[in-house]
Amino acid sequence: MLWLGRVGSDSVAAVGIASYFTWLGVSLMLIGRIGAEVCVSQSLGAGNKQRAENFALNAVTLVMVLSAFYGTFTFLFAPELVSFFHLKNHTVETSAISYIRIISIGSLLYYSNPTFTGIINGTGNSKLPFRINAIGLISNVILNPILIFGLGPFPRMGSNGSAIATVISQSVVLCVFLVTIGKGKSALGKIKLRLQLQTGYIKKIFKLGLPVALHSILFATFAVALARIIAPWGALPIAVQSVGAQIEALSWMTAGGFSTALGVFTGQNFGAGKWDRIFKGYYTTIMISGAIGILVTICFLTMGRQIYTLFLHEEEAISLGVRYLSILAISQFFMCVEITTGGVFNGIGRTIPPSLVGITLTGFRIPLALFLSQPDIFGVTGVWWSITLTSVLKGLVLFGWFYLLMKNHPHYHGSARRKADFIRFLPTRIRQEVFDTKTEEISDED
Repeated sequence: MLWLGRVGSDSVAAVGIASYFTWLGVSLMLIGRIGAEVCVSQSLGAGNKQRAENFALNAVTLVMVLSAFYGTFTFLFAPELVSFFHLKNHTVETSAISYIRIISIGSLLYYSNPTFTGIINGTGNSKLPFRINAIGLISNVILNPILIFGLGPFPRMGSNGSAIATVISQSVVLCVFLVTIGKGKSALGKIKLRLQLQTGYIKKIFKLGLPVALHSILFATFAVALARIIAPWGALPIAVQSVGAQIEALSWMTAGGFSTALGVFTGQNFGAGKWDRIFKGYYTTIMISGAIGILVTICFLTMGRQIYTLFLHEEEAISLGVRYLSILAISQFFMCVEITTGGVFNGIGRTIPPSLVGITLTGFRIPLALFLSQPDIFGVTGVWWSITLTSVLKGLVLFGWFYLLMKNHPHYHGSARRKADFIRFLPTRIRQEVFDTKTEEISDED
């Protein structure tokens, strides 16, 4: 987005429009990623390494089938998908169609890597997939300006260059994943990679992964609908929102990382029956993730202009971007709480609650945006107010849901524990010194 902003807001808007459909694809593949992540972690927690390997192979095969299907669909129907927005800007429409089709050609490369990431995360090792994905990110950073601007022997390709850079980078990541897993460098040991579809495993993967995938699919669908509401104001607000979504990744992708870590930690302790560690891990992670949300809120409120100047250069776009960040700033803490809480639900195999809360309240954004975006209320910023208000509600509702689940769990009973709920995230020694909680406390070593 930073490089495309130097080409012009039309290029930013085109990639922003196309990204909604790559987002839908990534959301569909969450069936395999979440299913693998939870099933591998629970299987290893229960000491069944062979079952973990079978889940991994079935998840990879399933995602390859889904990737081929979705890639073919988006390649064939790219013009119809883009026409939904009624942009009335031929340049933006043409560039968006071309971007979608390039990604579609590389769909097996683009959409498979999250599942490999989930498999290795499920073993409790998030450092290895981080290093592998970092190779792709660095490749993308290098290739984007070269292909977008046509540096050296390469022609100037604009937004098409960005798509090609992404596909090439993801192909590098996939190759490294295949070599790493094939040589047994993960906790699963050496695996003979092969296509494997077994009904029992696929059903389990679908059971755990589908609610999360459906949540993300509908989330992306609602985002498309919100972009359609914004479209009558022109390509500029779409560009502002597209860049804003990348900037907001400071909080939601970071929270997603902690959610993944918490999900794996929870899954392994769930498999081992260690509920006390699950509760303690949840409180600790909420504190970390929430602090990040507060920090991002401060940055959005105080540095909005400086941030947007990096991406867009039209004064009207920058001013609109500052308003976007100031509105979204209100929701950052609550969004981090929601995403992190989703991880602990996934870890115990209850993927429906976060999906139900997310789908319901995200869906509510549509009528709320239609109401608030009326010219005599907030106009285009009403769409962004609908996003913020529903994000606050999602964080509050999902946190309350898991808190009630904990309070009603047999391992959570006892008057001393109930009295000390709010300080359970603190180290045991500090709790004992400051709050005089004695032997009835839950130990960090339980």
